[in-house]
Amino acid sequence: MKIAILSRRHDLYSTKRLVEAAKKRGHHADVIDTLRCYMNITSSRPTIHYKGEELGVYDAVIPRIGASVTFYGAAVVRQLETMNVFCVNDSVSITRARDKLRSLQLLSKKGIGLPVTGFAHSLDEIKDLIKMVGGPPLVVKFLEGTQGIGVVLVETSKAARSVIEAFLGLKVNILVQEYIKEAAGGDIRCFVVGGNVVAAMKRQSKSPEEFRSNLHRGGSASSVEITDEERTMAIRAAHIIGLNVAGIDMLRSNRGPLIIEVNASPGIEGIEKATGKDVAGSIIEFIEQSTNVRKS
Repeated sequence: MKIAILSRRHDLYSTKRLVEAAKKRGHHADVIDTLRCYMNITSSRPTIHYKGEELGVYDAVIPRIGASVTFYGAAVVRQLETMNVFCVNDSVSITRARDKLRSLQLLSKKGIGLPVTGFAHSLDEIKDLIKMVGGPPLVVKFLEGTQGIGVVLVETSKAARSVIEAFLGLKVNILVQEYIKEAAGGDIRCFVVGGNVVAAMKRQSKSPEEFRSNLHRGGSASSVEITDEERTMAIRAAHIIGLNVAGIDMLRSNRGPLIIEVNASPGIEGIEKATGKDVAGSIIEFIEQSTNVRKS
């Protein structure tokens, strides 16, 4: 089987592990730079060209689309879909997951537990917005932020108003979210592949002063046993967004697990090193099952 991995860089851990896992299971894997692809959009024979030549035929594609190239990356995935190539995550689910507001609204509609979250446009409504999410402390986060960038904890009403006014004044779309104190700077990442949680880790912030647990922010990771409720919630969330491969981030609260984010291109390094699980291999195995190809 020929597998294409859409990734900007060959040397990223996740990319290298996917190539390694594919080869280990007897498949051929190529890394394709998403932004070097260009498309011939025609009803008779849609194609993708890459570095001056028509892209070869692939049985499956694993999109590793970074947040900064979501628009173009999703367009490339859509083109592959028109060419009847199996995409591990389709273009609709990728763009749906990348829009934090839209994904939270979809999860809310299906009754998935979430922190109380506010979204507003007018500066005139800040006071009631703060009250709506339970008052300070509260979390303000960019809709487009990743890896903990653009996430701010504010501890007083005055500070909250100043931060929200500043962001809205800069025309930045933000979410205002209740702060789950009992999570104590920790969250859980469930890695879902094909409707199963194949690995789970707990991420913990590096210090009491730092509430963000992202590994890119210096947080630590360890393997964790998740509850049946957490497992079911992670699987449901991935299904609602439409993702076959997803990183589901949740907090443990006094009222049960609460999902804070759904990731369409979750990193593999942190969770493999924390759990010892072959997550990359699980993704390749899912492709085999989905395309009726068996390990050679």
